Amino acid sequence: MKYTWWIFQVIMTFVSGFFLIFGFDLIIGSYSLNDPFSFIMTFFAASFVILISLALMISFLIKMIRVYRQIKKSGRPAGR
Repeated sequence: MKYTWWIFQVIMTFVSGFFLIFGFDLIIGSYSLNDPFSFIMTFFAASFVILISLALMISFLIKMIRVYRQIKKSGRPAGR
């Protein structure tokens, strides 16, 4: 039970990483589109996906680092 927070954070970091890679793949794929409207819409959608996934990944990593430092400083067993 005490490791569920860590497992959740790691899983959500990997999910954010997946969507980050998906966003880069989508932005690269948008350059092969012939219609300018489709290119613009796909490009901005991919940029939005990259922005959100990167922000979430950074926030999960910062939370894990803060909790790890707090645990290390107080000497408590690992867990939240």
